Amino acid sequence: MVMAVVQLTTFYIVLLFYGVQGLVPGLYCGDTNCYDVLGVTRDSEKSEISKSYRRLAIKYHPDRYKGADAEEKFREIATAYETLKNEDERSDYDYMLDHPEEYYYHYYQFYRRRMAPQVDVRIVIGAVIAIISIVQYVSWYQSYHSAISYALQQARYRTQAKTVAKETGVFPDDRELRKSGLTKDEIKAEEEQVLRRVIEQNINIMGGYRKPHLWDVLALQLLLCPYYGVHYLAWYVQWVWKFNFNKCPYGDEEKAYLTRKRVGLTNNQWQLLEETKRRDLIKKELWINDNWVVYKKQQEEETREKLAQNTRHKQYRRYMKNHGPSRMTFHED
Repeated sequence: MVMAVVQLTTFYIVLLFYGVQGLVPGLYCGDTNCYDVLGVTRDSEKSEISKSYRRLAIKYHPDRYKGADAEEKFREIATAYETLKNEDERSDYDYMLDHPEEYYYHYYQFYRRRMAPQVDVRIVIGAVIAIISIVQYVSWYQSYHSAISYALQQARYRTQAKTVAKETGVFPDDRELRKSGLTKDEIKAEEEQVLRRVIEQNINIMGGYRKPHLWDVLALQLLLCPYYGVHYLAWYVQWVWKFNFNKCPYGDEEKAYLTRKRVGLTNNQWQLLEETKRRDLIKKELWINDNWVVYKKQQEEETREKLAQNTRHKQYRRYMKNHGPSRMTFHED
């Protein structure tokens, strides 16, 4: 404790001593005036400072100057020039010379500039967005590719693709391929390529394995944000004017949209539902509150009935009844 007090007292004495001279240890040129190091004054122009630096750098370069303090001298000249060549840093240094008592402010300004990123933040943000967009597209393409490969291995998709290929005349003829001198492996590879193309052209993959599009990546989505915003605003105004003020009846698309929003499904999830299921939901007119309350109660009742018939749920209820949090038991080791 005593040692800490002594060190802190020493620190403040040093600051006070150098503060009288307008210098703060550890900042810029330390206990030496940067202007004196370069042999210039505070009124010197930037060109004069650069000229003086080049002259001194040549004179005291370690390859030419053979003094014992060659490296330290050269480093001191370089530090002084780095401080004075930048207008903002030079302004901070001049302020320190004029207001030596503001120690904490000088330390803050010094390290703020040292720690500040040297690259434009806009470039960093743009690079990050570009990297995220590339990773997005590559991962989506790999997922889509794996889904196509999986479908190609399934007998029903493979049979349908082969039928479509033969009907359209794109399926290769084995006899002609043999006449052309291809081996069995090459013929099989050719057939696989044809079947893959047919599946890609005809299969409808939704959800996370759908075919990737460039306009879905983050970069293009950010660029299209203003367009989407204006488009949504125009759509919302039209909706309010048409259905709230004019009381027009809902069309099929509007009914599907209201139903999807009411049940809490995204557009992709809605499209994954069977056509009959979507029609049944629309017929229930769930956008009407009374119909929604009735539908919700029916769903809860169906869920309870399914759980009551589920063996695992019965075991869980039996366990909770015998060993649940409401039962206190003691076990001896």
